[in-house]
Amino acid sequence: MSKPAIGFIGLGAMGFGMATHLLKEGYPVVGFDVWGPTLDRFKAAGGQTATTPGQAVKGCEFCICMVASAPQAQSALFETDDAAIKSLPKGSTLLLASTVPSAYATSVQTQLAALSRSDILFIDCPVSGGTARAATGELTIMAGGSDAALKHGHALLMDLTAPDKLFIVKGGIGAGSNMKMVHQVLAGAHVTAAGEALGFAARLGLDPKKTYELVTKEGCESWSWMFENRMARALTAEYKPAASALTIMLKDLGIITSTGRLSQFPTPLSAIAEQLFLSGVSLGWAGDDDSSMVRLYYPDALAAVQASSTSKLSEAERQQLVLDLLSAVHLVTAAEALAFTHALGLDVQQYFTLCADAAGASWSFRAHGPEIMALLTGTPSSVPAPDKVSLDARIDALSKVLVEAKNVGCPIYLGSEAMSALSLARRRVGGSVGEVKGLITGFWAAK
Repeated sequence: MSKPAIGFIGLGAMGFGMATHLLKEGYPVVGFDVWGPTLDRFKAAGGQTATTPGQAVKGCEFCICMVASAPQAQSALFETDDAAIKSLPKGSTLLLASTVPSAYATSVQTQLAALSRSDILFIDCPVSGGTARAATGELTIMAGGSDAALKHGHALLMDLTAPDKLFIVKGGIGAGSNMKMVHQVLAGAHVTAAGEALGFAARLGLDPKKTYELVTKEGCESWSWMFENRMARALTAEYKPAASALTIMLKDLGIITSTGRLSQFPTPLSAIAEQLFLSGVSLGWAGDDDSSMVRLYYPDALAAVQASSTSKLSEAERQQLVLDLLSAVHLVTAAEALAFTHALGLDVQQYFTLCADAAGASWSFRAHGPEIMALLTGTPSSVPAPDKVSLDARIDALSKVLVEAKNVGCPIYLGSEAMSALSLARRRVGGSVGEVKGLITGFWAAK
């Protein structure tokens, strides 16, 4: 049985991988992108190409929009002379896979109705997983929409994801985008923390490659997916072409902080990360890979770092400082992300399941997530918690990080913000309480 035709709008780093994967799955795909050389590459890969969004979707049962931002989606779908919506056949399905604010996803549905195109089924389905998983059809997808739309698009969604990576998010249009947004709370803070930690290690005179191996060693309590994925590129300064440019993460962080302001919910680590990415863009790094943010902490090539130090601390003690920095930031990030998810009315268990094996994963999130969820929802956790660490002990370890960072002239932005959150929690509930309970009850005010 032949597969339905797809008009694919946006053949960037992620979109190109998705579109070429669909070609391999047997779909006829017509691609559109504003960058001519990308269209040439797609044609060479076996796809058909179009010069306008409307031409790309003409006669197609499905349209997938995978552009970088909401303004780009608005232009391609509605505002150009040959916009996609004008040419989509009756009863077709639009899949918006871009990471956009939930308010924009909702506005697409409203615009379709205003244009008398409610016949078009609409799925709000942002994706995560990186370019490699896009090309192999193993993305994580967060989909929201009507039952009819999700039923019609199910087979196509399944061809873009691994069997257990399609998450149907309750709440209709906008819910998928909100789920992707809170995933990016983890991803955004973790990639920033990764650069902060590896830059700190270089300032301490530690071998960056050995530090990378230490953090990515199986069972390391300071591990994150972002550190393992992004810092591999930082070690060799592979910043161009970007697997994920600074502007992409800056856009995602902006969605988080603006939604936080609108919902009157604090997002302190996300806000710091946003400002740091804005600094990176102002330095001319907009199109560089986001692993290049390590340059904010150590501007020279990491490969040139000489393993030496004027510090009085041993190598093992300096390594422990790097590990403690990551652990503290990851813990506070896990609390911020899960608290925000809960405040938005999303299913925190679904969120935990999604993120624990996605780009937002960290040891801290996996280990402490069940206890955080139990405290936020007032329900008992069935998962044994790791050994308890008190607020006092966590703050003491992070204090040593901040003192030594000042000694070696390394700024610690996320670590300092994590210290503020932990210190406020201790002020409210005392330092002898466990760090997770203390942070949630003392900072996020969950009873």
